[in-house]
Amino acid sequence: MERPRAAVIGVSGPRLTAEERDLFRATPPLGAILFARNVVDPDQLRALTAELRDALGEAAPILVDQEGGRVARLRPPHWPEFPPAFRFAAGPEEAARANAALLGLACAEAGFDVVCAPVLDLRIPGAHEIVGDRSFGEDPAEVARLGRATAEGLQEAGCIPVIKHIPGHGRALVDSHLDLPRVAADRDALAMDCAPFAALAGSGAWAMTAHILYEALDAERPATLSPLVIERVIRGAIGFGGVLVSDDLCMRALRGEPGALAAAAIGAGCDLVLHCNGVLAETAAALAGCPALSDTAEARLAAARDAMLARRRPLDQAALLARRDTWLAAA
Repeated sequence: MERPRAAVIGVSGPRLTAEERDLFRATPPLGAILFARNVVDPDQLRALTAELRDALGEAAPILVDQEGGRVARLRPPHWPEFPPAFRFAAGPEEAARANAALLGLACAEAGFDVVCAPVLDLRIPGAHEIVGDRSFGEDPAEVARLGRATAEGLQEAGCIPVIKHIPGHGRALVDSHLDLPRVAADRDALAMDCAPFAALAGSGAWAMTAHILYEALDAERPATLSPLVIERVIRGAIGFGGVLVSDDLCMRALRGEPGALAAAAIGAGCDLVLHCNGVLAETAAALAGCPALSDTAEARLAAARDAMLARRRPLDQAALLARRDTWLAAA
């Protein structure tokens, strides 16, 4: 069987189209990521995730952005509402872990096995609110403490977490969905941003890159496309050895043709790329330009799954709810 491209792609709607199936047969991606346009209700969503695994293989990862708060694809009335990370700031690890386990159970039951959370970016005063309450706070040690609890809760529920946005999005003054942020902070400040990621470097989580140009690290290329940032900072100083996936290549922080961007991100050191908009022609171009999954990336994927399986355990939802809601009521 042909080795898949090192890409996780979006699809157009609530069911796979014939054209998408044909594309996946010709140039198979590793996996898929779903958004609000793909979600109607639990039965439909389970059918879609089953279709994706039928097309891509039973082991294909299916991702979802489900942090809680304003970043959530599974929403009421069919799924519970989850609070944003900042609600757990300065709280007990048990509350954050319980919340993440509940969130992970909801995602796993819907057919997802990779959850793009937690956010380990610092909440920096004066920065753009694209991070805001998605962060656990301003203190790197607190962000690491609660981020670790969240990652562990997701693993206990049977989901692989994705820490984001490495090496740190908190100082951005613009939204990378709309423009390329340029961060002029010195290396000492950037080391603070890196600290939570370093603390979770061996957790078994994947990590998602930041589409940010850090002038002190690489004055020409954003982290996603920078061999300097990926090799020296993410793999080197931070010590992250797990699956490194790009943020969405469709975001306006990046400029270029989809296939060229995919090749550049993999060439810079990412293991996988995300291409999320579900536009068939653009997805096809991204897959055509994206290299095949490497042996190193395949080994990292297996290690992340093994780390999740080692932590997975039976969970008592009523006990988790009581643990989380007792803290939220008191906060």
